[in-house]
Amino acid sequence: MALTREYRTTVLERIKRDTEFAKAIYAEALDALLNGETAEGLSMLRDLVHAQISFKELAVQTGFDEKSLHRMLSRRGNPTAKTLGRITSAIQDGLHFVPHVNIAAA
Repeated sequence: MALTREYRTTVLERIKRDTEFAKAIYAEALDALLNGETAEGLSMLRDLVHAQISFKELAVQTGFDEKSLHRMLSRRGNPTAKTLGRITSAIQDGLHFVPHVNIAAA
């Protein structure tokens, strides 16, 4: 069965209109990054930037070049922890949301 809409378009539109969904995507992105699923986490962060603040605004907020941000959040992106911290902080501020982290005992 063929999809009638592109998946990414649907996700971006829902992020724009549903704050709780956007917060859930953000929390999932952080979880993916912390669990070594870098490509997935960066992809979710990229979707949040596209839907919520834009790469242009992210560049202003973080002080990084817009093209560099696109590269950092690409599937092959490899941002440093410091860079990723500034990016996630800007996204978090835009969402007005601080996720709660539960650390499970290993």
